[in-house]
Amino acid sequence: MNLKLHHIAVVLLMLALGSPATAQGDFNGDEVEMMTKRYTDAYDSLIGSYYLRQFSHSRLLSSRELSLDEFDALPDSVIANRLAALHTVIPMSFNSEVRSYIRFYLKYMSRRLDVMLSLSQYYHPLFEDALSRYGVPEELKYLTIVESAMNPMATSRAGAAGLWQFMYSTGKNYGLEVNSLVDERRDTYKSTYAAAHFLSDLYKVFDDWTLAIAAYNCGPGNINKAIARSGGKRDFWEIYYFLPRETRGYIPAFIAATYVMNYYPQHGLRPAEIKVPVHTDTIMLGRDVLMTYVQQYTGIEADELHTLNPQYRAGFIPASSGRYTLCLPVSKMELFIANQDSIYARTQDSLARRPMNIEPVRQKGSQASAAKGGSGRYHTVKRGETLSSISRKYGLTVQKLKKLNGLKRDQINVGQRLKVR
Repeated sequence: MNLKLHHIAVVLLMLALGSPATAQGDFNGDEVEMMTKRYTDAYDSLIGSYYLRQFSHSRLLSSRELSLDEFDALPDSVIANRLAALHTVIPMSFNSEVRSYIRFYLKYMSRRLDVMLSLSQYYHPLFEDALSRYGVPEELKYLTIVESAMNPMATSRAGAAGLWQFMYSTGKNYGLEVNSLVDERRDTYKSTYAAAHFLSDLYKVFDDWTLAIAAYNCGPGNINKAIARSGGKRDFWEIYYFLPRETRGYIPAFIAATYVMNYYPQHGLRPAEIKVPVHTDTIMLGRDVLMTYVQQYTGIEADELHTLNPQYRAGFIPASSGRYTLCLPVSKMELFIANQDSIYARTQDSLARRPMNIEPVRQKGSQASAAKGGSGRYHTVKRGETLSSISRKYGLTVQKLKKLNGLKRDQINVGQRLKVR
């Protein structure tokens, strides 16, 4: 199975998960509530799903409920040395906050490590390829644990979707199609490359990977405010208390996830192998397809078809307007190929009688308001740039650029997003 197909297998693996454990006594009340909310949101979409119903009864998990007494007795120096020994570009700092998140993840993953490591087996080759192409440190593959609990079906209450939790406008800005029919934020392959591109752009703004990761969470504008309020300091831990509350925990959670995914054997966790419940393949579509006819001619259940193709929101693939694929179990692919002309014809007949219109999806909140714009083309201000230099780059006058962005003064800030079209 090639890399582009790995995400299909991963979707299936995630559906073997149950609901998250609730941490008690690990953090203060606010941190428990925030962490529980994040994982509850990530897993809610899996409850009652097709593969959970079909395959959860056959799971063989050898991971045990972990006693944290041994971890609590472990000296800080041991954990700090282990983090320092990791070959990472991003500093793996250690402090009490990081230790608290490590404790949480050990407790949380102790009964789900089988799934996490199986997901990593399929995801990481794709992640590593995308990150390396954009010059992003490989360890950022663990960011998806923090973002979505490695669930490509995850949707946050703020409207972020997919493995990398893109908001609507950010996804659009990075080439992901999002409308009432297609949501490529849930396409693992496309969203991973978009996330790598976005992280690369943030690094160009701040010249610091830790700040770039923090900006991925709360936006460059909030990072710039924290830098200003701290008196110009540019170290994450020095601007820590000037950041939004969620972002304060974001970097420690990332470091903790990196630690656990590398050092789980040292804590007595021995995961069993989870096999993919069904082998899949994809086919490139040349014409529009209604899912109902795929079901009719192949015998695949509606829930399973949606699970394998989560980016298609309305039971319709508008393949005539672009390049789209359909994922099916290998056992059903021959039936689809044999009947595809009939599927295309019946789809065309149905659409002729009742056309489907693609309407833009309304944005629900902001993943990082200062970083995400609406429709149009945007430019992120880098060090040394001025309104004049940006105007020349895009063939605009300074006055036109100021008007597009509602600017009354010539002052702009590093990380600020300016509309240029």
